[in-house]
Amino acid sequence: MDEMDNNRTSLAKGAKDLAKEAKRQASKNFNKAVDRASDEYSAHRSYNRFHNEDEEEDNYNSYNQQDRYDDDAANDEDGASSDATEGHDDEDEIYEGEYQGVPAYSDGKAQDGQVALGQPVSDSLKSRKELENERQADEEELAQQYELIMQECGHGRFQWQLFFVLGLALMSDGVEVFVVGFVLPSAEMDMCVPNSGAGWCAGSVVYLGMMLGAFYWGGLSDKVGRKQCLLISMTVNGFFAFLSSFVQGYSMFILCRLVSGFGIGGAVPIVFSYFAEVLAREKRGEHLSWLCMFWMIGGIYASAMAWAIIPHYAGWSFSMGSAYQFHSWRVFVVVCALPCVSAVVALTFMPESPRFYLEMGKHDEAWMVLKNIHDTNMRARGEPERVFTVNRIKIPKQLDELVEMQNKSANIFVVAFFKTWVCLRLTLKQQIWSTFMKCFSPPMKDNTVKLAAVWFTLSFGFYGLSVWFPDVIKHLQADEYASRVKIHNNERIEDFTFNFTLENQIHRNGLFLNDRFISMKFKAVTFIDSSFLNCYFEDVSSVGSLFKNCTFVDSFFYNTDIDDFKLTDSRVINSSFHHNKTGCQMTFDDDYSAYWVYFVNFLGTLAVLPGNIVSALLMDKIGRLSMLGGSMVLSGISCFFLWFGTSESMMIFMLCLYNGLSISAWNSLDVVTTELYPTDRRGTGFGFCNALCKLAAVLGNLIFGSLVGITKAIPILLASTVLVVGGLVGLRLPDTRANVLM
Repeated sequence: MDEMDNNRTSLAKGAKDLAKEAKRQASKNFNKAVDRASDEYSAHRSYNRFHNEDEEEDNYNSYNQQDRYDDDAANDEDGASSDATEGHDDEDEIYEGEYQGVPAYSDGKAQDGQVALGQPVSDSLKSRKELENERQADEEELAQQYELIMQECGHGRFQWQLFFVLGLALMSDGVEVFVVGFVLPSAEMDMCVPNSGAGWCAGSVVYLGMMLGAFYWGGLSDKVGRKQCLLISMTVNGFFAFLSSFVQGYSMFILCRLVSGFGIGGAVPIVFSYFAEVLAREKRGEHLSWLCMFWMIGGIYASAMAWAIIPHYAGWSFSMGSAYQFHSWRVFVVVCALPCVSAVVALTFMPESPRFYLEMGKHDEAWMVLKNIHDTNMRARGEPERVFTVNRIKIPKQLDELVEMQNKSANIFVVAFFKTWVCLRLTLKQQIWSTFMKCFSPPMKDNTVKLAAVWFTLSFGFYGLSVWFPDVIKHLQADEYASRVKIHNNERIEDFTFNFTLENQIHRNGLFLNDRFISMKFKAVTFIDSSFLNCYFEDVSSVGSLFKNCTFVDSFFYNTDIDDFKLTDSRVINSSFHHNKTGCQMTFDDDYSAYWVYFVNFLGTLAVLPGNIVSALLMDKIGRLSMLGGSMVLSGISCFFLWFGTSESMMIFMLCLYNGLSISAWNSLDVVTTELYPTDRRGTGFGFCNALCKLAAVLGNLIFGSLVGITKAIPILLASTVLVVGGLVGLRLPDTRANVLM
């Protein structure tokens, strides 16, 4: 009898458990159906479909409390867990953000060691591959949700504010490319650099700094954040740019420009990554192209300031004794650092990228930034009553070496110790390198290789020709200037006072007796095998002048710049030098070539404006790849017209045409690179491509610069080939026009 009673009790208990389980499943299916119908009704407003499906398991706790109380005794007798606590989550506590108006975020994790019916498996029981697959699914879900969120936030005042702030940073990069080329001739003359032909080395050092900076800061921005890295890199650039204007030694000047270039190297990869992450898909191509205009504005600014400041030597320079000289080119360097300083100040008032916050698992910070974007834009539209409807945002599963430890131990002190040990073991260099290697893992490997090829070829052709064009123009000017030289042979001048400027002359086998050279200038004057007997030199400046194999007997020099560097293989007999001018003397009085070089660069940069406007308006209409490949192919074809460049005016026209055609390729490449890489690798991938760009610039400067005045065939064929090949490779990249930011 007792056995029958026990069987009946067990049977009743089992039936009751089956009924409860059926009730739970019905409740679960009903909730899913409701959510599905709600999504179909208002997909553009509802974000429930992006919630973790695991959260739906919490609905099991909604059944009748009385049923649980009735079953407590039976469950306790069997050693089973109570229904009152079966669905309980350790994280179901009051969330701190709720008191601040921030929606609570729950990832729906089960208790450690518990795999209840309908509950997800604990992370500690999953393999690394399973966790990575889950993160990939989370990333895809987040990308779709984030696109809807940005559409709700709209495009308005916030994006335009960030547009101008990041534009100042990009403008600083454009200035940095031009500033060294403009100041090197003056700096070498001011600092008495004997071999000015090594100027390409100084320019290459700056590009080397930018190359290292692009890779370092780009990779760091994926770990630390867009805003923080951009602030630090721009601060480094501004500080050393200012410092370079005050140092007196040429080697220290080059070192400061190297570090300054290292700082500004992070501008391009971070700026485009940062801005793309606050733009909706339909606005991204156009507004990233508008942002590219600031690089052109930086080039125009540098050219205009060089034109206005450097040649006016007397109006801008001052000295402190004979040891410290501050000439006009130093003022130009200070002025060129102002956009960087302005960018640093303005950037402090902007928030971090919300997309980066979500990638790092910082739900509350991202939600607050997105709400700020929404409210700022709605207030600007005159709709302050519009409410930000997003409650929860999907966060990708965080995969690091802390996951396993956190699952194995709930001891907060053990976890903190392990976290500290990991931070010490995993250096920043290792973290950046590991992210970089992910860019070469499938499926990103092919895209990275193609992007690297396009960046390298476009940069090699663009920067190579950018160096070759001005040098060819200067070479034509030098040939024309040399054709007007005046040659004096076997002249004899006695008891004569020179108090005027001698320019573009050659004196061979001359004899100067009892002559006086007072308050005068030698400009591009060369004395060869000449003799100066009992001559007097006072307040004499000699720019580009030399005394080759000359003899000075019983002569007196007072306050002149004639020194051993200018007395080549010359003999000085019974002569004296008093109060010689220290440093190399500069003069730009009536220097037509100086004005002309700055004006040519100004026109070449200004010619980019039409191409910028066209690319911005057509970027989303004809597509990124069509514009990229077409622009590079057309640029390569335009190089063949250089055969007809036999005059300065023709070469300037070709320079403007080439710049106008190639700018569309640059804009398209910036947009494609930004959209191809996922958020956790966007800065690293863009930084790597931009580093290759600067390496190609160094090679272009070296190769094309060495061919000036030698031949036209090699530069033309080389530039045309690399540009056409790069354009064809660019056409094989995937189209990103319809992509969401992964």
